[in-house]
Amino acid sequence: MDKKLKKGISTCILYLLLIIGSIIMILPFYWMIATSLKTSSEVLKMPPMWIPTSWKWSNFAEAWKAAPFARYFLNTVIVTVFSTLGELVTSILAAYAFYRLEFYGKKVIFSILLGTMMIPGEMLLMSNFVTLTQLGWINTYQALIVPWTASAFSIFMFRQYFSTIGDELYYAARIDGSKDFGYLINIILPMSKPMIITIVIIKAIGSWNSFMWPLVVTNSENMRTLSVGLTAFITDTGTNYQLLMAASTFIILPMIIVFLVMQKYIIEGISHAGIKG
Repeated sequence: MDKKLKKGISTCILYLLLIIGSIIMILPFYWMIATSLKTSSEVLKMPPMWIPTSWKWSNFAEAWKAAPFARYFLNTVIVTVFSTLGELVTSILAAYAFYRLEFYGKKVIFSILLGTMMIPGEMLLMSNFVTLTQLGWINTYQALIVPWTASAFSIFMFRQYFSTIGDELYYAARIDGSKDFGYLINIILPMSKPMIITIVIIKAIGSWNSFMWPLVVTNSENMRTLSVGLTAFITDTGTNYQLLMAASTFIILPMIIVFLVMQKYIIEGISHAGIKG
């Protein structure tokens, strides 16, 4: 068989598999959006209706009014913004220390830090809850934000990315009289924009979708985040699946838009982080 023909067949098969995989991934999102626009009778119709006969946009307004989603959105935005900012600050400073500074036990401490990534978060749930109870932070923003302002994964990613920056820049900065902190702020951070955006997106999506921890540390409606509020909404709406899908759509949509717009930075940041380390 001709090499060009063989390569063409392989390419066609690859694209076919990618198309099939894309359809499988997109199908649940399409079904969610389609169901959110159906009437209650169309939702339960068999065989299933893939396209609503009448697009009922009022489902979104009805779902929004059925629960205090404005408060849930506010809580989620506050938690997402401040936990992301906190993680950026702690991760950048720690990563720079492991990348550039020399101190006793640096490699051992970094290895232990990486080892913590293998510990499931569920194992720490009870001990963290007890600690926050003793601090009196249960059902507060501190409980939702402070425990998530540091991440071993983010420290590792920043450290790997910083390692790709040549040492000549550091020595040139020192010759010009710059201190370590000045070098970090004026040279490292501007060059690390792709990694910063990557970590921000990953952290924001994770914080926005977080469920288990907010469920454990909050016990009032005013402190619920979107994921916890959606669970309560499921109980309240019962079989009104069109309202449930409408609520799920406007909860998920912001993060989907953020990911689609910024995905090139995620790819660029992660690809650079693996060059050297």
